[in-house]
Amino acid sequence: MTEHPLALAVNGRERLLADRLIAFEPRLPERTESVVVVGLGYVGLPTACALQSPTARVIGFDISEDRLQAIKAGEVDMPELERRALAASLAAGDLQLSCDPSVLAGADAVIVCVPTPVDTAHQPDLTALRAACETVVSFARRGQTIILTSTTFAGTTRQLLVEPLEQRGMRVGTDVHVAFSPERIDPGNFDHVQRETPRVVGGVTPRCADRAAEVVSRMTDSVYLVSSPEAAELTKLYENIFRAVNLALANEMADACSALGLDPIEVTIAAGTKPYGFLGSFPGPGVGGHCIPCDPYYLLWQLRREGISAPLIEQAMRSIDQRPGQVVQRVVEMLADAGIDHSGARVVVAGVSYKAGVRDLRESPALPILAGLRRIGIDVHYFDPLLSEITLADGTRMVSEPAPRGRDWDVTVLHTLHPGVDYGWARNCPRVLDATYQFDAVPHRRVL
Repeated sequence: MTEHPLALAVNGRERLLADRLIAFEPRLPERTESVVVVGLGYVGLPTACALQSPTARVIGFDISEDRLQAIKAGEVDMPELERRALAASLAAGDLQLSCDPSVLAGADAVIVCVPTPVDTAHQPDLTALRAACETVVSFARRGQTIILTSTTFAGTTRQLLVEPLEQRGMRVGTDVHVAFSPERIDPGNFDHVQRETPRVVGGVTPRCADRAAEVVSRMTDSVYLVSSPEAAELTKLYENIFRAVNLALANEMADACSALGLDPIEVTIAAGTKPYGFLGSFPGPGVGGHCIPCDPYYLLWQLRREGISAPLIEQAMRSIDQRPGQVVQRVVEMLADAGIDHSGARVVVAGVSYKAGVRDLRESPALPILAGLRRIGIDVHYFDPLLSEITLADGTRMVSEPAPRGRDWDVTVLHTLHPGVDYGWARNCPRVLDATYQFDAVPHRRVL
């Protein structure tokens, strides 16, 4: 191990974190190590791909046979180069796939990467995580290192892994090693590759932390050790809560800019020229994905159980939750300004995934926007080359418009602009609502 210096600004002072941020030198183990990744979704599959090395046998385990078949067929939301690399790994046997949980028993390390959403009441839904951890514990053997990566509230690692393992008679830190290391994967963003992104590890014991860090170091050059799984769990929540509050503020500032006749993108970029004390975000139609719309509720739920309020976080999440409704209301206003009754008006939403360049629909603001427009009688359609078909919460099935023409719509709502897709047709639409704030190719566009 070699020291890896990193300066972190905290309250205006720089602290050197070399004592906990460590870089692992490449080493060749005496034997081939096997790693099983549990859950092959948007986090698990990239994790399994990143773990591959000449000295490690990697197995991806998922309970869904359909998911495994989709991976084998290359039907995954990954860039073309990564899909080719995945196909090559599968063909060479460097990455194996299985839906047989018995593969867990032969693993030297197990990494749990399953979704942790919230339910309709914004309560943590640990259904998948509980089931995965129960399976991992039932097949656990002495000498294993078990790492949980799924975002969750502080204490989950002890509750779902440590306590059940000890009930089986295994001493954590001696017989088996357990840690939490939150995932840091940014789908579709090539600026944040796993190898260059530091990872946090919190072990139940120092030995657990060391063993987990050795595994995690296969994916990153830098591992930062914290004192416990709980510290690592709360670290992940803090990261995404920060983003949630910042995005809520960005949307509020965009509303202020609109009221003052200013461009929020220009103002945000200008503020970002300050080299300290400012980290801006761009406004939009809402917040989607598997992290920011969900993760803050894990902390809010836990704090409420302790009788503690967090008004700033609560207000930010309310603001985020209300944003799609503002888009619907703005469409109605634009139609009214043009003297068009919204009942029966034709509206198309351009781009429905939560993020440009990905096919991920989870928590996408486009879904409540489409549902809200339908609910008030608007004839709403969508266009997204990455998602040919979607299903709304009420079960309504929608199919993407193959080749929309601007003049066919009363309003075009620009929600997600995918790279490489031609949206020039929107110029011919008489009314364009740019919820991205960045499509200035349409001179007559309006923003929220």
